[in-house]
Amino acid sequence: MIRHVAAFKLADADPAVRSAQAAEAARRLTALVGVVPSLRAMSAGAEALHLPGNWDLVLVADFDDAAGLDAYQVHPAHEEVAAFIGGLRSDRAAVDFEV
Repeated sequence: MIRHVAAFKLADADPAVRSAQAAEAARRLTALVGVVPSLRAMSAGAEALHLPGNWDLVLVADFDDAAGLDAYQVHPAHEEVAAFIGGLRSDRAAVDFEV
């Protein structure tokens, strides 16, 4: 199994706006479960403690294999959510690893 972890820093200067944007992004990401066939599980959430230096949004997604992750990346529903987040983010970090 492949676990995909991605974290995002959002660009807005207002912490309340970033928090609301991150919550909406997390909602859209978790809605992909059952829509993208290769997505086995998804957990996403906005930064809850608002600690300095923490990132605003994180997701953890599981796939059977690298081909499943590849299929997720190009699925139209994921591309729509990725475009939404892309319009908000200032930075992204990701790691894909075998579980």
